[in-house]
Amino acid sequence: MPDTQVKVTRRDMLLAAAASGIAAALPEGAAQAAADAPTVAAGLVFETEAGVRKGVPGVLVSNGRDVTVTDGDGRYTLPVSDETVVFVIKPAGFMTPVDPVTQLPRFYYIHQPQGSPASLNLTFEGIAPTGPLPSSIDFELHRQDEPKAFEVVLFTDPQPESDAEVDFIREDVVEALSGTSAKFGLTSGDIMFDDLSLYDRLTRIIGTIGIPWYNVGGNHDFNFEAPGRRYSRETFKRVFGPPNHAFAYADAVFLMLDDVEYLGPDPDRPKGKAPYFGKLEPDTLTFVRNVLAHVSDDKLIVIVLHIPLKNDLDATPENNLTNRADLFQLFEGRRFTLSLSGHTHTTEHHYFAQADGWPSPVPHHHHVMTAVSGSWWSGPYDHRGVAVADSRDGTPNGFHILSVDGNSYKTRFVPAKEPNARQVRLSFESHFHGGVKEVMRDFRLGQLIQSPVQRAAVGSTTLVANVFDGGPKTQVTLRIGSGEPIPMTRNRRPDPFVEDVFDRNEAVKKPWIKAEPSTHVWTARLPATLPAGTHRLTVTALTEYGDTVRGTTALEIVG
Repeated sequence: MPDTQVKVTRRDMLLAAAASGIAAALPEGAAQAAADAPTVAAGLVFETEAGVRKGVPGVLVSNGRDVTVTDGDGRYTLPVSDETVVFVIKPAGFMTPVDPVTQLPRFYYIHQPQGSPASLNLTFEGIAPTGPLPSSIDFELHRQDEPKAFEVVLFTDPQPESDAEVDFIREDVVEALSGTSAKFGLTSGDIMFDDLSLYDRLTRIIGTIGIPWYNVGGNHDFNFEAPGRRYSRETFKRVFGPPNHAFAYADAVFLMLDDVEYLGPDPDRPKGKAPYFGKLEPDTLTFVRNVLAHVSDDKLIVIVLHIPLKNDLDATPENNLTNRADLFQLFEGRRFTLSLSGHTHTTEHHYFAQADGWPSPVPHHHHVMTAVSGSWWSGPYDHRGVAVADSRDGTPNGFHILSVDGNSYKTRFVPAKEPNARQVRLSFESHFHGGVKEVMRDFRLGQLIQSPVQRAAVGSTTLVANVFDGGPKTQVTLRIGSGEPIPMTRNRRPDPFVEDVFDRNEAVKKPWIKAEPSTHVWTARLPATLPAGTHRLTVTALTEYGDTVRGTTALEIVG
């Protein structure tokens, strides 16, 4: 997501359709016209046995639109232009080579004879000329055991804009994943915050986790000099490969999709604030359709995007997938699906039923994930010098773990800094003007939202529970001492804790950051009859997946 809201106008969206036409007006226009003329690529998908190549039949290979299947000898053919990434779709039970340092999978070949257009004068290195089409584009696989039950590390929006913030990622989340049992990881966009020169360092750091790592691009992973979507992912392609791709692991298929439509630089906007909106290109939708044609309906399909299908903040095109219905219609009758996104630096769960356009009686679950960078690495700073970076909806920065078992799944949130991976934060609102800055100045951080509470104020005090990964299915209750559970009410409102943190730390937070209404806050008014003394409060949440998480605090009532 941008550091400030970039409003997309109707003119901006109309310009998207003309982006390729603008590209054709470049000095390389003749070469680009030739790039659209298809030819045929051929190759072999193979494994090596006793030093001998052996073709692997039945493997999917794609050019980003068309999908073909290797024949009995492991051979394939595909149409390509002079700007094509040819890639193998990793089948279950096999693996592609990975870079030994970054752990980035090497499953593709870039065919771009002229390289990235020199006239674009890209700030960050794009594609070097690849030369003529090889006579055979071959992909190596090796067999691996893939258990039915496995875990995946889920990142979104690590988004460092400096070397110091790359340090934060290393110390805050990468070190916590040392020795993980997850089989692979993925990042759903905004790998960077515009400075793509940091890709090399960050990928090397993430590579130390020691598992293969897949990526899709976000709105801060663009070559901003590009006149539109075409050529906007040149650096991304050089580092990570095709913007859209897929792979299978055990009984799950992952669709990694670029859903950010870049509209090209606008001289009236500051550098790096180029307009974009959420859209899947026609070729991307065709790619999805062609992959699904080879996937049985008993498999779990995981869709990974950057811009959400829907978000709670607003209905703007830059924060929502504008052609969601076009994607949905490809999943008619599918029973086992999940989609993951980031972008908004909030944590949300959405469920799409048939009334919402989802073409299956089994609702579709869309999870907007917590950003690794939280509030874009805003301060204050902890004892290590790492930005605290609580998200604007009150969720700590962190990552998620996807647990798959056959075609079923769960996700769980891993906060970067919370003691014992705490999942619930509790606050008290007992001061009517507690959130006003001129009142805050007379109290230390947190004093207005913690114990003690004056006895006279108990009946007007509200307990606020932020269940970090809560959603519409989450049920929350409060128990005071050994009393009966009291249902808490889900309220769309800011978390008073982050309001307090942000308002007291203007100098070290990013200037656009403010507390936003959260989708996972529950409240309950304290009983006015509570006597003076110390009371144990326990908040219990039954999560989206039926698991139980708890938060406890000691409430002191004085006076």
